Amino acid sequence: MDRTMRRQVVFFISIFSLGSVLGQVSYSIPEEMAKGSVVGNIARDLGLDVKRLKSGKARIFTGDSAEYIELSRERGVLLVKERIDRESLCRQTTPCALHLQIILENPMELYRITVEITDINDNSPSFKNDEKRFEISESAVTGSKFVLDRAVDADIGINGLKNYSLKPTDNFVVKIQSQADGNKKVEMVLHKPLDREKEEQISLLLTAVDGGEPQMSGTVKIYVTVLDANDNAPVFTQSVYKAAIAENSHKGTTLTTVSASDADKGTNGEVSYSVSTTVDSVSDTFTINENGEVILVGEVDFEKAKFYQIDIEAKDSGGLSDSSKIIVDVIDINDNKPVISILSKSDSIPENSPHNTVIGLFSVLDPDSSNNGQVNCRINGNIPFTITTSSNDFYSLVTDSDLDRERASEYNITVTCSDEGAPSLSSSVTLTLQISDVNDNAPVFERSSYEAYIVENNTPGLSIFTVKATDADWNQNARVSYILEESSVNGVPVSSYVSVSADSGVIHAVRSFDYEQIKDFHFRVKAQDGGSPPLSSNVTVKILIQDQNDNPPQVLYPVQTGGSVVAEMVPRSADVGYLVTKVVAVDVDSGQNAWLSYKLQKATDRALFEVGLQNGEIRTIRQVSDKDVVKQRLTVIVEDNGQPSRSATVIVNVAVADSFPEVLSEFTDFPHDKEYNDNLTFYLVLALAVVSFLFITCLVVIISVKIYRWRQSRILYHSNLPVIPYYPPRYSDTLGTGTLQHVYNYEVCRTTDSRKSDCKFGRAGSQNVLIMDPSSTGTMQRMQSEKSILDEPDSPLEQKPPNNDWRFTQGQRPGPSGATGGPEVAMGTGPWPQPPTEAEQLQALMAAANEVSEATATLGPGTMGLSTRYSPQFTLQHVPDYRQNVYIPGSTATLTSNPQQQQATAQQATQQALPPPQASAQPEPPKAAQTPASKKKSTKKEKK
Repeated sequence: MDRTMRRQVVFFISIFSLGSVLGQVSYSIPEEMAKGSVVGNIARDLGLDVKRLKSGKARIFTGDSAEYIELSRERGVLLVKERIDRESLCRQTTPCALHLQIILENPMELYRITVEITDINDNSPSFKNDEKRFEISESAVTGSKFVLDRAVDADIGINGLKNYSLKPTDNFVVKIQSQADGNKKVEMVLHKPLDREKEEQISLLLTAVDGGEPQMSGTVKIYVTVLDANDNAPVFTQSVYKAAIAENSHKGTTLTTVSASDADKGTNGEVSYSVSTTVDSVSDTFTINENGEVILVGEVDFEKAKFYQIDIEAKDSGGLSDSSKIIVDVIDINDNKPVISILSKSDSIPENSPHNTVIGLFSVLDPDSSNNGQVNCRINGNIPFTITTSSNDFYSLVTDSDLDRERASEYNITVTCSDEGAPSLSSSVTLTLQISDVNDNAPVFERSSYEAYIVENNTPGLSIFTVKATDADWNQNARVSYILEESSVNGVPVSSYVSVSADSGVIHAVRSFDYEQIKDFHFRVKAQDGGSPPLSSNVTVKILIQDQNDNPPQVLYPVQTGGSVVAEMVPRSADVGYLVTKVVAVDVDSGQNAWLSYKLQKATDRALFEVGLQNGEIRTIRQVSDKDVVKQRLTVIVEDNGQPSRSATVIVNVAVADSFPEVLSEFTDFPHDKEYNDNLTFYLVLALAVVSFLFITCLVVIISVKIYRWRQSRILYHSNLPVIPYYPPRYSDTLGTGTLQHVYNYEVCRTTDSRKSDCKFGRAGSQNVLIMDPSSTGTMQRMQSEKSILDEPDSPLEQKPPNNDWRFTQGQRPGPSGATGGPEVAMGTGPWPQPPTEAEQLQALMAAANEVSEATATLGPGTMGLSTRYSPQFTLQHVPDYRQNVYIPGSTATLTSNPQQQQATAQQATQQALPPPQASAQPEPPKAAQTPASKKKSTKKEKK
């Protein structure tokens, strides 16, 4: 079944005292069930057997009503016999039911059956008419009501009519009122005023819907015609009309047509036009007809009036009106040409001028008006200029692309200005512009690279070839000079090979070339113009040396020796074609100059040997016999293929023998070439003489240096010079304000041979130090023992090995090697300066000697003063202590003083004085102070 069937069975069994009614059954089925649909199982519901229905001949009794239900005895069920329509069966009556009786025989029984027919939503709401029409005046007031027909729905209950809706709702809405009889009254209410001019016909749609599922509806169309009222005045389509007329127009010419519309209808919408201008010149010149056409009835002159203003009025039959105006422009006739006036111009500009460079200013004036006075200016041809507008009627002629004098050196610029009249009138002017040159083009060589050939052994100064470059610029900017760029060929400047003419570009050979040394070389030539700044370009030139046959062949084998004989052995059993040896030769030339050929020039027996023309192989041309001599001497000539050809000869000794002793006995009488031995002896003697001369010269120089040093040491040895302590710059400070935080005194006592002696240190607070007081003069005092030593210069101290206190760590040494340690560094001392040279030491000693000689007579006994500048107040109490660091001239070592060891060393020095130098051997010349480098050298010598 297509629809869902809800069935409700209510079974009642009642036992009545009236004997034949045994029971009652009720069923509920929806309407519109299909034929054959099962209403209910009557046999089961009544508690009867299907056989009883058959035997009792059960049947249904309906009375006068139509038979909608039938009984199936075989199945014991009730079936739908005809389609049931609740609306046609019961209309609006509820509930709607069918009352049946089932009658059985044998015995006779009667059962009552009630079938309730329920409603389904199978009917939609419907209106009596499909459309409804109203005529309503646009002057109707808001709230006016208009009654509408009700809709009818044959269904009942929830499936019946439920609601109404009206669309659109711009002007009307629907209103529903319930009445006492249960029906509903439907009204259409005006809630917004009508306007016929906006909407003369209004279409509405009224929809009625029920509450069934699915919901069904019915509609009716409502047409409202809005009736007109004279409530609108005429309205012009434009508030201002514009028209134009030529000054030569004829009378009766229509300028324009105006239009005014009235939204009303009929006579309320009829409009008439009139000219309302009070100025006589306008009313006498223009008129307007009933169609709104503005017609020329007079004459217009552009020179008298360039425009007119016409006031017009539109009025309807009800007296309502509207006004507008027409502005008439008088069109001028194009009878004047544009006038071009040149304000300023340039006769010449450089070719590197930037874009938008102004080359001329001009103005253009056209006395005509409108399009006749609108001027357009243009220039001729495809030239790099354009016209820009600077202000009204003023124009600028400017460049719009790059200029190139080499492409165009002069421009004739024609400026043409034309108006927009019909026909157009124009005028023109021509300007001549020169383009001046700038140096914007570098010289360009005719070729990207050059190759030239020159035969070796050429004459210096020979012209090889010419390079050529051109410059597209003009005058001085196009003047090209040629320059040879600096480079080297095999480590030799290229200028020693070739030269270039600056003006002509001719390349000359500076030297004679040798193909065997150099076969080709490259260099670069620069072409530079005369502009400012100059521009240049380069080109690579390759010179190829061509070979000449200037080298003879060189024989590599067999090797020719002057003192021995080399022979090739050929056994006597050798067959024809036996390879004796091969002559190998080369030619350093190239090409055909190096093609070698071999020929047999001389031979002891020409019938025995031959030489290969191309390979130089010496072979036998016949069988060797016992009659052939043992000693064979062959002279082979090697020639090249040059013009003229060069050659070399080689002698090949051949021994025809089977054993070596036989060969040795036969070749003892060969003449030897003594020339080689003589030359070797000469060179050996010459080399020996040169070596002997150099040795004697070196020996003399060494002896002279030794004697000179010894004499210098004797001069110092015999002089009564005191020991001058050397204070490095910035390290001796009597006030204690220098780089050292404490004041120290350094004293170095030197013997006559100071290069081999130890250094002697003074002690703080003793009499063997120099007393210095910055506030007074002082004297120099020394120990008596030291004085005795200094007074006897001929008794040098014995050299002692250095003690352990002389060995310092890296941090205790001044200078670069000792810059990272020691308390002195922490106290502010920097690296020691460079020690004085021997010449500076000698100067200091000589100055001290003069000082001593001058002070000898002035010092009293017990004092060692240098001069009277030092007062007696110069005592040991003022001596600064310099013992912490000792600087030795000529050395990079820094010595730290040890007072106890100093005292012991001083005593040993006084007690171990050596005998006078006269009794000893020749004293050694003084040695230079040892540096770390010299110490290393001496160590190496000792090891040797």
